[in-house]
Amino acid sequence: MFEFKLQLGCLIVVLYITVIYVKNTLDRQFPCNRYFDALLVISPWAIIFDGVTAWTVNHMDIVPDWLNLLFHGLFLISMNVLLSLIFVYMINQTVGIRNKKQLALYILPGALVTLFMLCSLDKLYYIHGETTNYSYGAAVIACYLSLFVHFVMILVLIYTKRRTLEKKKRSSIVSFLLLSLCLLIAQVLLPEILISAVVPMITIIGIYVNFEDPSLRRLHRYNANMVTGFATLVENRDNSTGGHIRRTQGYVQILLDEVQRQPIYYRSVTKDYIRNVVDAAPMHDIGKISTPDYILQKPGKLTDEEYAIMKQHAAVGGDIIKETFASLDHPEYLQIAYEVARFHHEKWNGKGYPDGLKGREIPLHARIMAIADVFDAVSSKRCYRDPMPVETCFQIIQNGSGKDFDPDLVELFMNAKDKVLVYYEQDKEIASGE
Repeated sequence: MFEFKLQLGCLIVVLYITVIYVKNTLDRQFPCNRYFDALLVISPWAIIFDGVTAWTVNHMDIVPDWLNLLFHGLFLISMNVLLSLIFVYMINQTVGIRNKKQLALYILPGALVTLFMLCSLDKLYYIHGETTNYSYGAAVIACYLSLFVHFVMILVLIYTKRRTLEKKKRSSIVSFLLLSLCLLIAQVLLPEILISAVVPMITIIGIYVNFEDPSLRRLHRYNANMVTGFATLVENRDNSTGGHIRRTQGYVQILLDEVQRQPIYYRSVTKDYIRNVVDAAPMHDIGKISTPDYILQKPGKLTDEEYAIMKQHAAVGGDIIKETFASLDHPEYLQIAYEVARFHHEKWNGKGYPDGLKGREIPLHARIMAIADVFDAVSSKRCYRDPMPVETCFQIIQNGSGKDFDPDLVELFMNAKDKVLVYYEQDKEIASGE
């Protein structure tokens, strides 16, 4: 009696998370993650079919064989689809999914296993255990094997990306994945315990807590707005037309999107890394808060002494970030923000400042920031000159390849010229409407 009580409890938990997620997402107008949405749709059905089969397998005297087989097939297929979705979701959250072909490649193993299970359903058989009956056969073995392989592949992915994932998030993800994997192993070794439904429940909870909780996303947005507001106060001290923070952040995003597509950066440029760099971009000139107004607002060329004072803003900016945000419980972001502020004026040939770094000694995010910063500087109106023609601005970046800038990044920036121009024109429209 009540062979499905565990599944019922798991179903209630998943439905509760679904309701909270939908309510908070709609109330706060956060963008939804389509893969997580799909998980929330599939998970309840996988748990329901698990509960139904737990009942039918113990009441085969009153349940027609074809109906029992149907529910077992729906359970096995829904569990396998669920695991494929979890795998795709974790891929998307770590390295991202670039195109439909890549998505199809990630789904293919699960699809092949599903096809095999469909072909093997008629070979299912049922075993009378001491406490409960349970099903077995090639389809069941294939389902469990698929679950095991997918979880192991996710753990391997997390391990290979461990240096670019946030430490807390990495630890939490590994914890709930290992717990799910242990439950799966226990189910295989002790088939009578029928705890399969706990796996989707634990996974949904883990993903929600680490990635999709609207309260965490809301906190992140508040923090980003605070940082941008702080940086804007510094930007408004000079006589420029403003918008430098917004524009450089946009150019950084465009260049990061191009960088992510390159195999050489596949291991380092994750979604967490991209978000941290984009969020840190507004802080690159924060050190100018210590630069005197007469230098920032000077309409003419700076003297050597004034330029030496101006150059101090890079090192000062790094120090301000370390001191001001030292208590921020986000070490990955803090390090990136520090390096963006301190090193965005370093040059590929080693003739930049403040530390004279060269080549790949300069962190990738600082090299990206350097291109975005210079392109916006020459394409925008400043207190000492009018904006240069946009083609001239691209030429300046091109001429700086191998001297001021990373040549590989320059090539990617030039390849994204159309995207940069679209953003440039869109920003001009935004500026004219402000």
